[in-house]
Amino acid sequence: MENESNLDSVNKDIKKRDNSLRKIYAEKAISQIPRLISLQDRSPLSPSYGSFHRDYWLDKTSDFPDAVRQFGVQSLALVYKNEMPGNIFYSKKIIKDWAIAGLRFWAKIQHKDGSFDEFYPNERGWVGPTAFTSFTSIEAYKILKDEMRDEDRSLLENAFRRAANFIIKGESEEDHLANHHAMACLATWKSYEVLGDSNLKEGYEKLWEGFLSYHNSKEGWSTEYDGIDPGYLSATVSFLSKIYQSNPASEILDVVKQSIDSCSYFVYPNGFYAGSMGSRNTLHFYSHGFEVFAKEIPLAGTIAEKMLLALSENKLVPPEIISDRYVFYRVPEYLQSYIDYYEETDYLPPLPYEKEKLSKYFELSKIWVHSDPKKYIIANLAKGGVVKAFDKISGELIINDCGLIGQLENNKTVTTQWIDLKYRFQTTEYGWNVEGSFNIVPTNKYFTILKNIIFRTTLLFIGLYPKLAHSLKGWIRKILMLGNRPININFKRSFKINEKNIQIKDSVNNMSGVQFSRMIIGGEFFVRYVPQSRYFQSQELNINGYELDPNEIDEFNKNKKWKRSTTIEF
Repeated sequence: MENESNLDSVNKDIKKRDNSLRKIYAEKAISQIPRLISLQDRSPLSPSYGSFHRDYWLDKTSDFPDAVRQFGVQSLALVYKNEMPGNIFYSKKIIKDWAIAGLRFWAKIQHKDGSFDEFYPNERGWVGPTAFTSFTSIEAYKILKDEMRDEDRSLLENAFRRAANFIIKGESEEDHLANHHAMACLATWKSYEVLGDSNLKEGYEKLWEGFLSYHNSKEGWSTEYDGIDPGYLSATVSFLSKIYQSNPASEILDVVKQSIDSCSYFVYPNGFYAGSMGSRNTLHFYSHGFEVFAKEIPLAGTIAEKMLLALSENKLVPPEIISDRYVFYRVPEYLQSYIDYYEETDYLPPLPYEKEKLSKYFELSKIWVHSDPKKYIIANLAKGGVVKAFDKISGELIINDCGLIGQLENNKTVTTQWIDLKYRFQTTEYGWNVEGSFNIVPTNKYFTILKNIIFRTTLLFIGLYPKLAHSLKGWIRKILMLGNRPININFKRSFKINEKNIQIKDSVNNMSGVQFSRMIIGGEFFVRYVPQSRYFQSQELNINGYELDPNEIDEFNKNKKWKRSTTIEF
């Protein structure tokens, strides 16, 4: 089903980028440099000199150094080498020294097989800690190598080689994340550039083929576990752009064009992006790739401009609200976006929500989109009918409905917001139906003292057997994130656009034999465990779900059936 028109009164005139916004990238990033430096052990006599993991070296609340925190070396190298608005760190020798110390510490904590740890000791993570930190360390090394001692250059180049060879061996921990495969390509390509080893180039080509197996060329998106996730799709665009800058291959451009087009549907009239529409619920937007490709792909310029404006209004996920672990990712992304900002755009094409007439259904991702002069609506049927609707005149979010979530009397949490291949779908130009079974939410699990002792003891054992580390990582992913746990509670959700309103109908039939203690319909909620998610956004202040009161719960448990119809006037 597809019906699309490019007519749009707002976008008939040629638009150019607002160069005054460019400084927002630098301001958001540089404001966090003192935070990054404060997280680093800056004492030259300390055995952990250079570590950015403050929980480890100072607070003593972690029993191992998280390699991902060494991402900070790239930010320090970038502010040391580049003049930018408000950059008091430019050309300061001490910043260079701290960056090099961070690089040395990164090499120091590498395992013999080339891998690194992120979440727990002896993790030996494939991309999460190893490829990501290899890439950023290489980027910092390229900036600083002429000012390094020979022994430091040798130390780092050996570490790059070991890490690249580990990455080239491929996925072995139930990863199933396209952005990780893109990062594996990026880290290996950068290793090849620095070391000039033809084996690394062959390894890159092998990894590229692996990445393509996760890219859906029919609809232009890449798989994150079991569906499309726009937040991480923007990350994939960013990672591929960094390869493209020195390797402008047509196959990269083809993938990126499709990916940018897919991302455009998740740029919303109120300035926010992605969120609960995605398979991983991520809200973040990686901007650098869109700046890099704005010259060749005008739509990238449109998205970059809209998202930069949103960033200036403290939307998206600004670095200042990100946890210490992940702020390291965002800062260099914005620094590079400032450096590679592209303003020579003669025309910014309209986004999907800016079109007067658009009706589209992506059969494979189950994304349903509608735009008319008054409203923009997007739904993910694969997640049980998660839907957002916007008033285009005011830009207001009118409907934010993540489906149904409930608590059973046995304390299990169940929801319709779960990707399940057994769901059944029907779509038209003006609506859709989805039906299936509730799934049990697996993420409400916590460590106890006993569980932690058992887990740490296991980690000591698998330290002797590296292959077991990958099996453990895959097992953890299955417990917290993957798979279906259906329960015999059926639901049906229908959505219909009428002449003057929108109607949502929900019905539930509980045949499980377990009664509900609570149930909430609509609103914003997340059920899949994803570390880079669940950040606060100001739009949440106006989002409310509906919770059944005790009398309604009693009636539902008595009859085993429940129905509700909601009408939203436009």
